[in-house]
Amino acid sequence: MRQKIDELRLLTKCVLGDDRDAFGKLVERYQSDIRRFFINLSCNFALADDLAQETFIKAYISIRSFKMRSSFKTWLYRIAYNEFYDYLRKQKIETEVDETMASTLPSSATDAKLDVATALKSLNHTERSCIVLFFIEDRPIKDIVKITGLAEGTVKSSISRGKTKLANFLNKE
Repeated sequence: MRQKIDELRLLTKCVLGDDRDAFGKLVERYQSDIRRFFINLSCNFALADDLAQETFIKAYISIRSFKMRSSFKTWLYRIAYNEFYDYLRKQKIETEVDETMASTLPSSATDAKLDVATALKSLNHTERSCIVLFFIEDRPIKDIVKITGLAEGTVKSSISRGKTKLANFLNKE
């Protein structure tokens, strides 16, 4: 409860007073979540950093358009989701993230992390996004609907199909 009040106070300072320090505190609070989201979608740490930075720049620029119909975190994930898919469109990647992105994982990553990263690449973009948001980012279905703009049934079926594909992939390995 206290965190929600603190977040509301920071948002108010950002919107009404154009307070950069308040926005900086929001960035500190959510930067690791947004960066992890991008890492799980792309398996590319440098790309994750760049996209996270772009996400926060866009959030700062459009903070006055935040209507508080959802949580700030959900709104931020929506910007991040759009930023990732804008990047994919610019790169003209339509079906899967480039296989060479897996080579950017650090050598200290465990085999399990490598297996999961490889398994995630076996999913299409929609399934991967829904799986990452639901299981890794721990977002509820209603938030995933807001973040992705997909229908609730599509989100649920994408999660179900994604789970099945992941299980099949990991069982084969």
